[in-house]
Amino acid sequence: MTITAPTDARASSGLTDDRMDDKPVLLAVSYLRVSTREQAERGGTEEGFSIPAQREANARKAAELGARIVREFVDAGESARSADRDGLQDMLAFIAATRVTFCIVHKLDRLARNRADDVKIHEALLAAGVTLVSATESIDQTPSGMLVHGIMSSIAEFYSRNLATEVTKGLTQKVAQGGTPMRAPIGYLNVRRTDEQGREIRTVEVDPERAPLITWAFERYAEGETSVTGLLRDLTARGLVTVPTPKRPSKALGKNTLYKLLTNPYYAGVIRYKGGLYPGAHEPIVEPALFDTVQSLLRARTAKMTRHVQHAHHLKGLLHCGTCGSRMLLDFATNPRGTTYAYFVCSGRASKRTACTRRAVPVAVAERLVADSYASITISDATYLDLAAKVDAAFDQRMSGRDQEIADLMANRARLESESDKLLAAHFADAIDLPTLKRHQDRIRAGLADVNRKLAEHDEHHTGGRAFLHDSLRLLTDAHHAYARSGDADRRLANQAFYTRLDVTDDEQLRPRLAEPFATIIRQAHADSDHEGKGAEHEHEHDEPTHVACSRKTLWVGAEGLEPPTPSL
Repeated sequence: MTITAPTDARASSGLTDDRMDDKPVLLAVSYLRVSTREQAERGGTEEGFSIPAQREANARKAAELGARIVREFVDAGESARSADRDGLQDMLAFIAATRVTFCIVHKLDRLARNRADDVKIHEALLAAGVTLVSATESIDQTPSGMLVHGIMSSIAEFYSRNLATEVTKGLTQKVAQGGTPMRAPIGYLNVRRTDEQGREIRTVEVDPERAPLITWAFERYAEGETSVTGLLRDLTARGLVTVPTPKRPSKALGKNTLYKLLTNPYYAGVIRYKGGLYPGAHEPIVEPALFDTVQSLLRARTAKMTRHVQHAHHLKGLLHCGTCGSRMLLDFATNPRGTTYAYFVCSGRASKRTACTRRAVPVAVAERLVADSYASITISDATYLDLAAKVDAAFDQRMSGRDQEIADLMANRARLESESDKLLAAHFADAIDLPTLKRHQDRIRAGLADVNRKLAEHDEHHTGGRAFLHDSLRLLTDAHHAYARSGDADRRLANQAFYTRLDVTDDEQLRPRLAEPFATIIRQAHADSDHEGKGAEHEHEHDEPTHVACSRKTLWVGAEGLEPPTPSL
């Protein structure tokens, strides 16, 4: 995608002297597109043949309209089946920010080749007050012009879909005859040659340099003594690299690429196309029996990995040994009667990295300990309301001194936007040249980005932070019951959100470490509970002690807390 401006605006508009014409000069943008990169580079030139031809036709149309082309937008090698094209999107953004009268295209199918995109693009042009003009078709805003527009757009969509259908039909027929409908994989070469009648023939031949390495890779893996990673290392050492192209040099294969290579039946003489398998006319470099052996090994190892994943537990990765601090791993033991039991074992003891003598913990015991911990962090509704009020008060106090800062940022943004509009107007009036405009616009764009970043940070820190803390408080009011009602997947998410670590002691007790902001919330709830309890003692020295604020009666969070307090609380 390129954006250019005419070197001679007066020549492109067809006007010899703007000052001699009392009528104001109308402004226009020109949009140019070719579908393929080959079209864009045809003839060995930078733009091929189609782009310059479209530019000349659009310039002539602008002259007929008495308009001056102030911007040119080019999409080289971009299909019109999608509106997500850089040049098109830049043009729509430009006309929305400037006072352009016309959008000139060579033909309607340069903009879109389906009715849905055509309607969206046309609506964007109308919203900006821009008239769409075709250099070769009679369209305008009259009823007859709109009818022609609709007909031409439908024809473009039909052409695009019919072309896709014909291409698919041709590829399907090619596959049925044993041809290769895609780029040949590594180990083969796409070859073009001319027959005796001068016709071009495209075929696939064995790559004499890489094919022996591919065959060796299948034979080596079929031995069952190496993994895909090990095979990749050996192949790279033997010099297997991809085929270079004019734009991409050779490089070593990746692990995913090698896995796809080992599962590609093309090497055994079979073509996989659109979910079906077809016999190919190319020469196989791997025997079918060898290929089947490799597939069996790959499936067996994949099934082994799948079984390992199925044993995942919602506490896996969170539990740690309270004796040596090592992570606890999920393990299974089977008794002589065939009954399997699940345990969490200390990885330090299992690997003999530590001198830990920690016993294994049954999974059921670990689950009960963690479930009970949620009862310890559940707060009452009264505590929720009290802490929510404190959160709001803290944020309101924090914002009281920032109103002027936000007002200054808003004023600065308005000033920069106004300056940008004035610069554009000066450029259209030929008061400043394009390089000067670009230099100032880059400065303004950087300033606006900085202002918008600061405003976004303010919104994130104030509005987002307040909402986040309120949501965290609400979660703690029903944490115990919500955890008990949740499935394994939701329990795992809850454990990862509420806790950073769960230590299981040798006497099967749990020492949890709360994540922020929950650690600070619970610490604040306990502090409030202690304060209110002391006040009650002074007022009712002979009464029974009263517990308030938190359903947890004992303090397992010390006065210093487990995490540093957050600024918001």
